Amino acid sequence: MAIYSLKSSTTQTSGISRIALALCTLAFTFTGLFANAQDTARVLPSAQMTSTDSTEMANAIAQARYLRSIYKTDQAIELLYGLITPGAIESEVFSEIAECHIQNGEFEAAETIYYMVTNQNPDNLKYQIRHFSVLLRIKAYQTAAETGRKVLALDSIPAIMTLTGDCWNYMESYDSALVYYNMSLRHKPMNESVVSKAAKIHLGRQEYGMVISMADSLLALSPDNKTIAPIKGLALYLSGNYKSAITVLERQKELGNSDYGIHFNLGQCYWKTNAFNKAIAELETAWQIDSSDVNLAYTIASAKAEANRPFESEVKPWLEKALAMLEPDHTVMSRIHQQYGRCYFTTQSQWDDAIRHYKAAYNYNPKFISALSTIGYCYERKKDYKTALEWYEKYLAIAKPGTSAYNFVTDSIKFLKGELFMEE
Repeated sequence: MAIYSLKSSTTQTSGISRIALALCTLAFTFTGLFANAQDTARVLPSAQMTSTDSTEMANAIAQARYLRSIYKTDQAIELLYGLITPGAIESEVFSEIAECHIQNGEFEAAETIYYMVTNQNPDNLKYQIRHFSVLLRIKAYQTAAETGRKVLALDSIPAIMTLTGDCWNYMESYDSALVYYNMSLRHKPMNESVVSKAAKIHLGRQEYGMVISMADSLLALSPDNKTIAPIKGLALYLSGNYKSAITVLERQKELGNSDYGIHFNLGQCYWKTNAFNKAIAELETAWQIDSSDVNLAYTIASAKAEANRPFESEVKPWLEKALAMLEPDHTVMSRIHQQYGRCYFTTQSQWDDAIRHYKAAYNYNPKFISALSTIGYCYERKKDYKTALEWYEKYLAIAKPGTSAYNFVTDSIKFLKGELFMEE
């Protein structure tokens, strides 16, 4: 955190300012539009244009599209706003403005515009789809799901069915997600991605029979599918049908599928059938693919113990690996405390909590020296000037001279010494 930024008067120009400009322009164009979003539906329809006006607008839109194609989106936006009639919505114009904002990465501005346009044109499939796509970009899943429903009322598009299901899935509304996934599968039964998503929901519900049935329907046409077969193997394992699971998963190995889950689940199946040597081999292969799972390290240790492998040379090392993974990562811990501190510092002004977390962040990572100046600033805000000076001086002792942060702290020390002199 750059503490000096808090006292800076520098104004930055960025994509955010462009969004603000766009929204302000809209607000002036449509009086009261943003005072209540629901009023959007009551905006007056577009004014009637002459054929000449229509031709000129078409030419201007074409020019704006050209500007957008060469990434001069700000010029395109300026041109398009010049086409707007006060008190009216030229939907095509606003759609082009929204597309410019999308190209700039200003998705919230684009969503605001498409919200307005789709309310004005509820039966326009193109606008509804574009609004839907932007809502997905900003992860507004609830609104996106509702918009997906509107799109599907206009046209049965399997991709929209799937994406609407994804929205409900992200929100953990699994019943609704399955409704749309099943709807999509009725149009495209061989869509392995959708089958996989639906099957995983059923797995989470321990509905293993349903998973196996879904997998078999697809595998009947594509027996060696590398996406669905492993899911069936997992369902068989979880349902206790270890031998059948082994058959399915070993076939995947023969096909060259070296996925972590293949080897991990095979290891578990072999362990359950007392084939300990095979279990250990599969689990160690899984470890070679991904060594981040503490549970896997413990499982390997347990499998070796059950196989009566030597404790010191084979079991103990895996237990030690598991223990080491359970010890806190100091870098991660520092970042966690830094984030806590930043939140208390910037949003809640809870200085004591901010101090506590920044101290912890520094203790975990002594290279995080800006924590020292931030702690000093927190004490300054608490009017504990003596303690603030102590932390500022700790910072100056190890900080690089000449930086903005260094100069900020130097100025703060001068100020605090003056305050303390006045108190005396």
